[in-house]
Amino acid sequence: MSLCRKALAELLGTAGLLCAVVGSGIMAERLAGGNLAIALLANTLATVFALYVLIEVFDPFSGAHFNPAVSVVMAMRRELPAGTLAVYVIAQLAGAMLGAWLANAMFDLSVLQLSTKARGGWGQWLGEVVATAGLLLVILRAPTGKAAPLVACYIGAAYWFTSSTSFANPAAVFGRMFSDTFAGIAPSSAAGFVFAQMIGAASGALIYRIIR
Repeated sequence: MSLCRKALAELLGTAGLLCAVVGSGIMAERLAGGNLAIALLANTLATVFALYVLIEVFDPFSGAHFNPAVSVVMAMRRELPAGTLAVYVIAQLAGAMLGAWLANAMFDLSVLQLSTKARGGWGQWLGEVVATAGLLLVILRAPTGKAAPLVACYIGAAYWFTSSTSFANPAAVFGRMFSDTFAGIAPSSAAGFVFAQMIGAASGALIYRIIR
């Protein structure tokens, strides 16, 4: 499989994921009538279904990472060539931004915008550590052919049991900065989330090494 095709798979998959996250957030917020619990539930279900499908579709091409934290851990485990890591991360970040822009456009919002939704604090950062550690542990422990349902189910659950609603993905943070909607995150909040996610990814990989 050529590197270009792998990069395209990562770009398309991440774009699809962010389009689903942001788009379902917009739709949910419009239809929920101010009920944030209903909005979050709708956002969760759309994300779970989209994530399952996208992993199934793109896994044969690129491994369906859609997540720089996952790609970094795979490179550290020498399951992803070091020279490929940068290409994957660039494709994921570009895809995340394009996915958010597409969602904005579909709902007749300004395509080019930045989120003003501040997120942060020790509780939410700890939530991102937990969410990302769990995600990496699920990925590393998933039996062959079972990653899609396990990852989708875990992320769906983590939307609700973590204080941060489980971004668990630096590309998701990057993409959500470009939509000032229900799923958005202000650029000023991004660094704390990404730092917590990288700590979580390293923790998940370490836990896997200890228990395997």
